[in-house]
Amino acid sequence: MAGLIADETIERIRERVDIVELISSYLPLKRSGGNYQGLCPFHGEKTPSFNVNPARQIFHCFGCGVGGNSVTFVMKMEGLSFPEAVRRLGSRVGIVVEEEAPTAEQTQRREAVIRLLRVMEAAAAAYERVLLKEEGGARGRDYLKERGYASETAKLFHLGYAPEQSDFLCKELEVAGVEMRDAEELGLVRSGTSRPGRYDLLRNRLIFPIQDERGRIVAFGGRALGDAQPKYLNSPESLLYHKGQILYGLFQAKEAMRRSSEAIIVEGYFDLLALHRAGLTHTVAPCGTALTTDQARLIKRFASRVFLLFDQDSAGQKANQRAMEIFLAEGISPLIVTLDAGDDPDSYLRKQGAEAMRERLAAAQPALELFIAATLSTCGESIEGRARGAEKVLPLIKLLPSEMERNLYLKALAQRTGIDEQLLMRGRKNDAGSATQLKARPPQLPALPRSRERLPGSERVEKAQDLILHLFVQGRIDKSLIERDGLETLFPDPERQKIVQAALAFSVKGEHIDTTRLLDQLSDGAQSILAGILLKEDRGVEVDLAEQTYDDCRRTLLKDALQRRSRELTECVRRAELAGDLAGAAAFQEEQIQLNRQLKSGKIF
Repeated sequence: MAGLIADETIERIRERVDIVELISSYLPLKRSGGNYQGLCPFHGEKTPSFNVNPARQIFHCFGCGVGGNSVTFVMKMEGLSFPEAVRRLGSRVGIVVEEEAPTAEQTQRREAVIRLLRVMEAAAAAYERVLLKEEGGARGRDYLKERGYASETAKLFHLGYAPEQSDFLCKELEVAGVEMRDAEELGLVRSGTSRPGRYDLLRNRLIFPIQDERGRIVAFGGRALGDAQPKYLNSPESLLYHKGQILYGLFQAKEAMRRSSEAIIVEGYFDLLALHRAGLTHTVAPCGTALTTDQARLIKRFASRVFLLFDQDSAGQKANQRAMEIFLAEGISPLIVTLDAGDDPDSYLRKQGAEAMRERLAAAQPALELFIAATLSTCGESIEGRARGAEKVLPLIKLLPSEMERNLYLKALAQRTGIDEQLLMRGRKNDAGSATQLKARPPQLPALPRSRERLPGSERVEKAQDLILHLFVQGRIDKSLIERDGLETLFPDPERQKIVQAALAFSVKGEHIDTTRLLDQLSDGAQSILAGILLKEDRGVEVDLAEQTYDDCRRTLLKDALQRRSRELTECVRRAELAGDLAGAAAFQEEQIQLNRQLKSGKIF
């Protein structure tokens, strides 16, 4: 982006865009009461659960949970960044998106990018011509043929070949009128120290052009066809290329990723080519590095379901764990695909075929589930070992995007370790579990069913949170009430806490909050939650009853918090007694007695 888009321009575009008309240009919608409905474009369904509300200019799918405003929709459908989506919408409604004048430094940088991209285009064209048409590329063509790749694959990915001639590219770029200092800056050629003149970096190698998501060639990867080392040689980082921000194959895969809402991640160039050849075109690969947060966020723009298909060696297992941690932090729970020992995706497809690979994908298991099993097995069955294993697992469970999924994992962890589920929940909430706090008890027979007490995330507690949030954004209650009672008390769900934190900045007493602007400040998950709350049945509350309704919800949430604390205290007493801390046990018991009296009396303030 050359400059910044003014807030006033963004607002004018939002006001001009009709979200029903916009979404209708992508999929059929039918009126249903005050909303419009259709089949969700972000997941497969036969019964419409995708709702568009023209009054609020928002959408929400009650099937997959995705939601947002017009900008969000275009970002998700087209895989665009926020500024790109604003420009696309501006063009649609006839508003020119003017930007603040770029600085001299920005202008210089933009001109340098354009110049360097031309260098890369010239180099790629030369390499591709050699591979497809010239005698000097015969070795590359033979190699691809041996591995079962036709010319269609080479053309789709613009594969090329760098001949053994040391100055082939130097001469090609000189003929193309390229400034050789630019070619040196990109790492394509080098100046000799022991010999005069310049020479090519890539020689006698099959060339893999690396494209950004817009299809621009920004780097090259070269695979040696002889005994040269290293086997793979990649372009250095440059003004165009930051390897942690680029995914190989994304330009070719992004449409299939968007349609399926799935992405397969592999390690190498040939793994990716093999999967594309097998029809699994929603495949991408990091560029010679471990997966990064920036790459995960790129994938998240196009897909919500991720398969990790790495090699089966120890390096592949480490890559699985690293990728799992990154994706969990981004709100995606990835799946791990396992192959036979010694296989990589390319070799497996050559031996077993595409249908067998699809079966492996269908049998993929949640990465966190496998990590928990491996971690607990490594830590051992001793009391200290199970406590240590739980400590390693809890921070990752906390990252799961679904409250229901988090609770199920906590139940499973409690069963595996013998640690009380409520203590695990407390450890997850505080994110400060220690070997002392999580001392495990020996496995016991299942306890008798407890009374149906509601936990955070239950329907009753969730409805109370949502009703308060709905009243707040409608301007029916003042933010002073929320600030008085505290976010953690009123919103035990962390995602809803984030929504309210953002909403507080927009709040003006007695006025509706601009939810369209608010949605832009939220993560994908929080956007979907808020859109769902706003599109549920109208919560008509008379003005003079709004504060009473708020107080009823507040009491529900306070009662739930006290009940949770009571359960925690039962476990605290037991742990203190086991540790011989009688004074501590007595203090916990006294707190629990007072708390239970308060619950029994119904005096919850």
